[in-house]
Order: sequence, then C-alpha cells, then structure tokens
Amino acid sequence: MEEAMFTTRRLDHLGIVTGLCQEIDLIAQIDAQVGPTDRKVSVGQAVQAMVLNALGFVGRPLYLTPEFFSNKPVDLLIGGGLTPQDFNDDSLGRALDKLYDAGLTEGFAKVACHALEVFGIAHQFVHLDSSSFSLKGEYATSSEDPQAVTITHGYSKDHRPDLKQVVVSMICSYRSSIPVWLEALDGNRVDKKSFPSTIKAYIEQLSGEDLPYFIVDSALYSKDNLQTLSSTRWISRVPGTIKAVQQLYQAISPQQMESASQEGYLYMEVGNWYGGVKQRWLVVFSQAAYKREQATFQKQLEKEHAQAEAALRKLSSKEFDDNESAQASVDALVQSWSFHTVDAHFLEVPHYARPGRPKQGGKPKRVGFRVVGQIVAQRDAIEQALATKGKFVLATNELEEEQLPTETILTAYKGQGASVERGFRFLKDPLFFASSLFLEKPERIMALLMVMGLSLLIYALGEHKLRTQLAARKQTLPNQVGQPTQRPTLRRIFQVFEGIDLLLIHHPATTQGQVLNLKPIHRRILELLGPQVQKYYIPDG
Repeated sequence: MEEAMFTTRRLDHLGIVTGLCQEIDLIAQIDAQVGPTDRKVSVGQAVQAMVLNALGFVGRPLYLTPEFFSNKPVDLLIGGGLTPQDFNDDSLGRALDKLYDAGLTEGFAKVACHALEVFGIAHQFVHLDSSSFSLKGEYATSSEDPQAVTITHGYSKDHRPDLKQVVVSMICSYRSSIPVWLEALDGNRVDKKSFPSTIKAYIEQLSGEDLPYFIVDSALYSKDNLQTLSSTRWISRVPGTIKAVQQLYQAISPQQMESASQEGYLYMEVGNWYGGVKQRWLVVFSQAAYKREQATFQKQLEKEHAQAEAALRKLSSKEFDDNESAQASVDALVQSWSFHTVDAHFLEVPHYARPGRPKQGGKPKRVGFRVVGQIVAQRDAIEQALATKGKFVLATNELEEEQLPTETILTAYKGQGASVERGFRFLKDPLFFASSLFLEKPERIMALLMVMGLSLLIYALGEHKLRTQLAARKQTLPNQVGQPTQRPTLRRIFQVFEGIDLLLIHHPATTQGQVLNLKPIHRRILELLGPQVQKYYIPDG
C-alpha cells in the first residue's frame, strides 16, 4: 500500500479574507462586470488575489504576488487548478487593464452597493474626503484616453510636493471605514472643484433611494457649490475666514452655549443665509481644542514678545534727525506685530561743535533723537484672538430639526475621524501595497487604486461584522494587552490567527486537508464571523 505524503500551507488569517470575499461574491461580481474572457485566471480571481496580497500586510509589492502565494493554499483561497505563478505581473497587469475598460468608479460602486445589501447596512450619513497618493519614479503623466487621470504635481496631503501624485476621492459610510464610492482624479485636482461632481455622480448611481446627508469638510463650502448642491442634503464645516463666522466667534462665548452629550463640547444653533441658501449654523466650542490652541497661542505670544524686544533694542541704538523719522520707524516696526506695541518716547541727543563738556549756555550744532520705550501687550487684540480658540462652525441645509436634531449635526460631523479619514490611513499603511503604485500606465494605476479600495471594503466589512456581533451578544474579545473590548480591530484579529497552517494529506486518489493550531479563541472569532468564514477553518463546523 502506497504511503500518504504530507505538505503544509500557511493559512493564517487569509481564510477570513477569502470568506468575506465570498460572502459578497467578489469574484462573480467583478467577472459579471468585465464579461467573458479567455483567461485561465479570471479578472475576478486576479482581483481577489490582489486583495489577499494587500491584506496579507507583508509589504510585498504587486509584482511579487507569486512569491506571496508560494506557501499558501491557492486552490482553497482563490480557485481550483491555479498555481502561484498564474498570478505573475503580466497576468495581474492585464487584469487591471480589463478592470479599467469595464469602468472603475461605477464598478466599485456596484460591488460596494451589493456588499451593503448582503450585510444589511443602511446609512443616513456618508463622509466625503480626498487624499493624495504620491508616486515615486518616472510615469507617463498622461494617456491617450481622456478619461485617464493626469499624474502631476499638486497640493500634497502627504507633504511631498516634490513627487507627482494622483488624488483619490472617497465616500465612506457613517462612523465606519466602509467605502461606498472611490474615484481617482488628476494629481492637481482641488477639493473645492471635485467634491460637487463627486456627490452628483454618487447620487446618480443610487437609483432613487433615500439620499443620505453628505458630511464634508470646509473645502465644499463656497457660494457656487452651495447653489449647485441646493437639492442635496449636506453638513459642512464653515471656513473660519468668512466674516460672519469671525463675528460669531466674538459674539458668542462658551458661557452662552449648551452642553453637548459628547463630553467636552458646547454648542449654540443660529440661523443664517449664505450663497443665497438658507441654513442652520451650529457654533461649537471644544474644550480640548481650546486647551491645545490656547497653549499654541501662548507660545506665539512669547515668541512675538521676544522678537519685539530684540527689534526695539536694535531700533534704540539708532539715531534719527527728527521726531517724525523716529516715529515713522516705530510705526513700521509695530506693523509687523499682531499682539504687541511700543510705549515709546524720544530722547534728544545734542551734538556740539567741539568735543568734551559743552560751555554753559552753549547751543548744540544739531540735535538727534533716539527711541526709548518698552514693549506693551495689546490686550484687546489678545482677547479677540482667544475668543476664536476652540471654536468652529458647522452648517447644514436641512432646516427641519425633527429631521436632523441640532446635536446630531455635531455627532455626525465628528464621526468623520472614524470614517473616511481612517480609511485613508489604512490605504497608506506602509505594510499595505500603496508603495506598489509603480505601474507605468495611468490606467493601471487607477485600476490598482480600485483594488486597494476593494481591500479596504473587505477589511471594513469584516471589522463591522465582528463588532456588531460582539455588541449583539454582549461579548468581548481580548485586545493587544489582554483587556476585554467590543471594538477590536480586524488587524488585531489577523495577528491572533498567525501560525494557523493547513496540513495536506496526499493519498494516491485524493487529498485531504486539516487545519492545525486552532485554539478556543480562534473558534470563538470564527463563530462571530459566520459560516462563510468558518468553513475555511472548520469544514464540518
């Protein structure tokens, strides 16, 4: 009787990723959009391979995908009959081309919409923001296709103005990083111009559904944009440079405001018209922000005072021919300060024809003038500046408080940090393959950005499901330091699954698989994530 052969493959957390991909039918969703091809590896399978690579968090660029899968059970994770070499850079590159041809932004929206339906996720609010992705190396900055992005220099949110870039606009579901819209834009595209078109494009694909409130930062807020979006419900931060905002900062003190349910926040609602649009404005005071801004302002005052003292000493060493010239120099000096002035007078400096002690009653040949004085703080200017600290203004065109309660405006806006901003941090993680944006063609870069967005979608859906199940069951999982939590990160769960192997037992006619090293904590997590994930670790579970 022929002996069985044994091999092992690393499974780790990749069964979780595959289970989540299967739950939203990722491969079939992509292949349906692309249409039939003669490829051994379908475009959907290539996309799932790239998602697995991205969520492997091993820092391998795209062209090393075969190396990534060299010790993984490819047939289990992606499909039967496939090998690691089937996912070489040529195969993945051609898959990116097919993705581009099928329509990236619309394709992503379809997959995301289907995923939200599968997971039963509805949202009243969505967060919109953009970020720049810097590109190292030489690129074809433009394409023959007018729909392709232009890779060029622009305002860099990565603080790398020396590098060319593309801009990504993304909409995420409220208080989660679940992306529902992702769009690649030219590297020099600015938010003020791109946000209205992004909102309109997203609304068009909702097919008559109840429209959410769009929560956007102050880049949206301009007269033209507000009129363009007059039929769209929005919440936006109002730029502090607007005169009406500055007036409200001076007129409304924290003592006049109401306490919010969010600790450390106070607010007062006022009505307003701006850009021909009637709105509700919410003046907000944050105690934490005031403390930070006040400390920064105090350092600014101290710095200006020290600079003023040095400038006055230098000025006092000079001699002027007359009072007018001395006064003009003082005035010019004070103009450069925001919060200080000079309490100055002018000392006469007589000059005689002969050196030495002048004769009694002798008249000087000429008289010069020196500035003598001290630096004085301008209390009114300082108090006016302090009155703006810790404050910001939110606006909405939803006039019915029953539809949008006052405090909900604040809580919805504050959710942005847990939503789209967190999503961009995820995409730019050094262990993610954002550094793989080395592709020469703008079209392929756009397609890879879509795949990155799909990776974020899978990750965010898994995290949402896990946290929802923990809350519903009133259970917890241990965090990194062993403390119980109902809000673990999926990254932490991935770490817990390190060291899970698949033992393959090869018989002459069949091959059997057995998952090794499963512990009770793994089984608990798999139960929370559901049967689509569970079956990759516990086939009979």
